[in-house]
Amino acid sequence: MSLDFPTAFARCPLVAILRGVRPEEADSVGDALVEAGFMLIEVPLNSPSPLASVERLARRLEGKAIIGAGTVLKPDDVSRVKEAGGQLIISPNSDVDVISATTKAGMVSMPGYFTPSEAFAALAAGAHALKLFPAEAASPAMLKAQRAVLPRDVPVLAVGSISPDSMAHWRTAGADGFGLGSALYKAGATATEVGAAARCFVAAWRSGTPA
Repeated sequence: MSLDFPTAFARCPLVAILRGVRPEEADSVGDALVEAGFMLIEVPLNSPSPLASVERLARRLEGKAIIGAGTVLKPDDVSRVKEAGGQLIISPNSDVDVISATTKAGMVSMPGYFTPSEAFAALAAGAHALKLFPAEAASPAMLKAQRAVLPRDVPVLAVGSISPDSMAHWRTAGADGFGLGSALYKAGATATEVGAAARCFVAAWRSGTPA
């Protein structure tokens, strides 16, 4: 069964950021995330053997989750991620060359932005979604002001120091989803630990109120 990004995002707009995950840990961590309700998983390229983890997750979770790579800084990395089975390219910045390479490869582009100028440049290059990063250096009020001018049909995710308690405030300001890093997964965390954290985030999202 195939799964596309719009469907996965509509069901659960939470991106698990597995920075530091090792290939031998990827299967059990991926299973725990999917069991908790996650459908979007990112392996940052500054993790150990990241493409091996992308390949394992893409094969194991086919039809259950969209797998991608994060911290993608060069256009050449886009094709490597695609060869490994990744479908989603996430960056901390709005590099138009990376965005263009992603769309040409038929993959989903989710670049990071901080200012309206960066956001509109990313959209002009073909970005499918935007991540406000780092969210801890911004505020819900800042996002609310940006949402007044950003296209309503473009998903915007808040990424950086997001907790279950803070999600409702960002949602009220206009966040359509979240990227979740160290509060969800730290290098060396067990699948049991990740699953418990994942369930807290999913419950907070579904409730729409602070946990």
